[in-house]
Amino acid sequence: MRSRAGFVADVYGLGGGAWEMAPVARGALGQIWRLSAGGGAAWAVKELLFGCDEGQVAREAALRNAAEGLGIAAPRFLPDRDGAYVTRLPEWMGGSYVKLYDWVDGSEADPGDPENLAWCGRTLALLHRAGEGTKETPNDWYERCPGEEDWAELCERARRAGVPWADALEGFAATEAVRLARHVTPSGGEDTVTSHLDMRPQNVLVGPSGPALLDWDNAGPVSAARELARAAYVWAGGNDFRADSARQLVRGYLDAGGPAVVEGVESFSLLFATDLNYLRVQAESAVDPQLTPAQREFASGQVVGLLGNLPDPAAVARLARALAPER
Repeated sequence: MRSRAGFVADVYGLGGGAWEMAPVARGALGQIWRLSAGGGAAWAVKELLFGCDEGQVAREAALRNAAEGLGIAAPRFLPDRDGAYVTRLPEWMGGSYVKLYDWVDGSEADPGDPENLAWCGRTLALLHRAGEGTKETPNDWYERCPGEEDWAELCERARRAGVPWADALEGFAATEAVRLARHVTPSGGEDTVTSHLDMRPQNVLVGPSGPALLDWDNAGPVSAARELARAAYVWAGGNDFRADSARQLVRGYLDAGGPAVVEGVESFSLLFATDLNYLRVQAESAVDPQLTPAQREFASGQVVGLLGNLPDPAAVARLARALAPER
């Protein structure tokens, strides 16, 4: 009986051999595998664990391929023999969807390295300049967040499921969720661009040829200023940010002709929205009986980690002041 590794190699026309897939990393949406045969060339297989939005896959491919023309290094996103960028495994292999990329050797980007900070700012600038003029509207994931009724329903489900963090979630929903939600507003579409939407050090591998940007899965429309602000917060260290690092990133962005400017806490709306939405989705997954035990365990761990590590509005306000443009 053919293995999953052999099936993927065949569908993507990689040739014969004793193909093997070894697990490498687990993310929120999928499992990364290293596909290889006999110690030769290797590929990265991303297995999508929660279904597939083929329209989103098309956006990913289009932006990643366009970015190559801008000089942004990224692993190739490979189509199968039929030209499709996503393939479904047979039901007897689990029925999940897979995508194939070049394997990239390197280490996770050090956010304290000035060269990496400048690279991040410059890369965002290139994407934003190329992505100006889009008519698409940002997804609600980046523009809105759960309301009080949403949290109340979720807390009730968590209590019924008996998860150990149910009380902590309820306390968060009654206090912090309300406070953070005040900083989430629609962007209005004035500076919408097409961009990467997940620019984090974890998604950048630095090898002999320099940084390569991975994980283009979220590619789509976004407020340029809000993506820049979130990147500055994440790369500078979060609530305990390094102001010089944040300034270096933004300086790299502006020097490369980036069109956006961070102006006040309102520029960080996307940061608050995505973290709140991610917490909600992971909590829902953790108590979903339709998911596998491994998926629920992963989601539960994400909830525990997030509850004590969400953006602090006071810290964000200090960062906004540190990045305020000179008048």
